Amino acid sequence: MRTALRTALAAALVAGVAATPVLAAGNAFAAGTTPAPTVTASAKATEPAKAAAPAEATPVRTVELAGGLSAKVYAKGDQHPYFTATVLKGGTVLGELKAGAGYPQQDTKVFAGHAVTLTAEGKVTAVAVDANGTLVRTVELAGGLSAKVYAKGDQHPYFTATVLKGGTVLGELKAGAGYPQEDTKVFAGYSVTLTSEGEVTATAAGTQQGTLVRTETLINGTIAKIYKVKDLHHRAELFHQGNPVGVLDAITRPVAGNDNGEFFVLFEDGRTLNWERNYVPGAEPGMYVLADGTVLELAKKDGRYGLQLIENGHGRGFTYLTGSRQVWTYGKAVVVLEQDGGFAAYIPGSTKQAAPELVQKGSKPAPGPVVTVGECTVRQDIPSVFALLTVTLTNDLEKGPKAVLKDEAGKPIVTVDRAHPADLGQGLTIKGANTATPQLGQRTQGGDTPYRWTAFPKLPKGCEKDAAGTPAGNNGTTTDTGQTSVIPQGGVAAGAELGTQGDSTALIAAGAGAASLAAAGLGFVVLRRRAGSRA
Repeated sequence: MRTALRTALAAALVAGVAATPVLAAGNAFAAGTTPAPTVTASAKATEPAKAAAPAEATPVRTVELAGGLSAKVYAKGDQHPYFTATVLKGGTVLGELKAGAGYPQQDTKVFAGHAVTLTAEGKVTAVAVDANGTLVRTVELAGGLSAKVYAKGDQHPYFTATVLKGGTVLGELKAGAGYPQEDTKVFAGYSVTLTSEGEVTATAAGTQQGTLVRTETLINGTIAKIYKVKDLHHRAELFHQGNPVGVLDAITRPVAGNDNGEFFVLFEDGRTLNWERNYVPGAEPGMYVLADGTVLELAKKDGRYGLQLIENGHGRGFTYLTGSRQVWTYGKAVVVLEQDGGFAAYIPGSTKQAAPELVQKGSKPAPGPVVTVGECTVRQDIPSVFALLTVTLTNDLEKGPKAVLKDEAGKPIVTVDRAHPADLGQGLTIKGANTATPQLGQRTQGGDTPYRWTAFPKLPKGCEKDAAGTPAGNNGTTTDTGQTSVIPQGGVAAGAELGTQGDSTALIAAGAGAASLAAAGLGFVVLRRRAGSRA
């Protein structure tokens, strides 16, 4: 090509023709466009050819609408035709509508205080949004239902749908702006869903996972779909940004999820609570006051944390975790206890919310003072190995030692003494009952569980009898050689350790404890189980 170019150039110079057209032609050719033009004496310099700009889509019509709005309507699609409408005001594009083919039969959005609707036939209308809402369409749904869809709001537009059957209003849905992106409720056996675009659909509600009763948007944007499986059994399927993040199953008891301090509680009857804060992570044992004045005691036993309600200065009995997270209710307060001892509290319906406040750190109960009640008789109250219970120790020179296990009200449960030195059902035994320095042994379980030994109080000076190699009297210390436990007692089953096992996912921790254990006979069942071991 260079040889041809040089030849052409030389010929041009001989002929006295300017070289510019030739170079331009050569460049164009080299670029692979068109062949170089024939060089003649009349040839003039030309600009390289420019590609034609693509033709802009042409609207089938432009519609002037109310409120100074306009819409350019475009026909699109070939085998599946549909329409789009670009909505403008003062030359500024506000948004787009689509209807027909794979889109809804009509599309409505609110622009500048007007509900603009595009139909599948390409028709566009606009009506001012009324303060009480503007009816944009009525949709016939499955199951004989219908929905009247209203556009509401101005700066923050949203939609509502009034669901009817046979002219009777069944309920309302809301979506968009400050409401969820979609709202679902069950009416007459059908799950009806309204989206933030104003679309309404209905499907038969029954599924394998239960009946979808509604959807909720949680504080962090997670979507919770609530299903009713059966009475006292509801399930929540959780989605974040369209991805499933877990499931909560509330079967006869509430369950909870904790997402970095945001709590979601699902009750067995389908009620839900969602809050953030009001949380003490990794709390230390002690007394706590909730926002409504409820007093709870947090304690740890055998590696597990538990709570008990304090009323009139008396504990109502600990309930300990049996899973990684559980929910209990104390009065109006809903409490979630974590495996690490952290717990959160929420008071439904109250404007006053706060994290549980530690008012008194936990400590082990101390023995009471030794009291002389006779010339050679002394008495002392000591803590039982069972929470809230006490043992009254009496040491009498003539009658010998006696220990009485009492409930939190001071009512005797069982007595051991010189004549009857052991009650294996209650884990009590007296060692050295015929000496001046006896000891009481306590334990919470049978078998090879070790006893916790406490010396009876010393007799007054001058009352001692000869005693063989027995330990000295009580000096205020107790030898703890075993684990302590809680025994249910009374109408609220003090210390009952009931609950369901649980597991957890990203936002999941199934399993819940009852708010208060109402089984009045529960404490006696446990007590009798011990008594039965004597038979």
